[in-house]
Amino acid sequence: MAMAKKALALLSGGLDSTLAVKMMIEQGVEVTALNFTSPFCNCTGKKAGCQHQASKVAQEFGIPIRVVPKGMDYMRMVENPPHGYGRGMNPCVDCRIYILRKAKEMMPALGASFIITGEVIGQRPMSQRRQQIDLIEKESGLEGLVLRPLSAQHFPPTVPEREGLVDRERLLAISGRSRKIQIALAEELGIGDYPCPAGGCMLTDQMMAVRLRDLFEHTPDYGFNDLQLLKVGRHFRLAKDLKIILGRDEEENDQIARLALPGATLFLPEDFRGPTAYVRDLSNGADKAVIGSILARYCQDEHDAYLIRKKVCGGEETFFSVGGKFPAAALESCRLA
Repeated sequence: MAMAKKALALLSGGLDSTLAVKMMIEQGVEVTALNFTSPFCNCTGKKAGCQHQASKVAQEFGIPIRVVPKGMDYMRMVENPPHGYGRGMNPCVDCRIYILRKAKEMMPALGASFIITGEVIGQRPMSQRRQQIDLIEKESGLEGLVLRPLSAQHFPPTVPEREGLVDRERLLAISGRSRKIQIALAEELGIGDYPCPAGGCMLTDQMMAVRLRDLFEHTPDYGFNDLQLLKVGRHFRLAKDLKIILGRDEEENDQIARLALPGATLFLPEDFRGPTAYVRDLSNGADKAVIGSILARYCQDEHDAYLIRKKVCGGEETFFSVGGKFPAAALESCRLA
């Protein structure tokens, strides 16, 4: 039975995946884009981020797109990746296997016969070397069905090439970390808006790695709100069962308040300028005076006393005062990265 000239494309919204999709469309392949989302995307462009950019690319190219959130099954993999981490908490090999397996599951329903990616051999040290690429393809169950248009000439012909669905002569042989060729190709193809040419993942960041390890160790029942909070503010582990997050500015104070679910506890400055504090207290015995004095530590003014509002989200509000500031050195020793 002949293969359908239909493919699923992993579209991040970055330069490489955008080029790969464009090249396949120009060869007459019917493409459906898949955009896998994660709390750890580090797209360094417009605030709208990679999901918005991927949707924008799909709209401009006139192709359908499916946004696929990485669920808690993904996070359990991040906790214990079979193939280990990179320099931080980034399980790049297992992440790629996860994505490709999910894409493979979607192929029958969408009528696709192969997968397109923007991968370039040698570009990423952990997941885009030849040995790792072969391993990922094998473990995802997609041997011969992953086409990498930018780097295809470095690989044996894939099934869609052998079946004549794709002209191998029009595929490229890019390798390495430089993106000079891609940038020139983007100009040639009329692609001028790619806000995150290199993309990125916050799991490679050492600060995020410290915070994530702390979450895994102390909060086994974490949810996606906890993951979002990892990216906001200053984090302090005061005790095994007590962690606080302090906003660094008005925007972060607002973010913390929005991410606090019903039942969560917030501490807010009432009569002085200072941070909002989100308190994760598993023992429910947090010392109000200690937390109040930490808020006071970040007050820009000197007061005889600092009035604090304790707010249980969806519950009661109480007020109390503290007369001093938490010692700076002691607080710094509790800081998570």
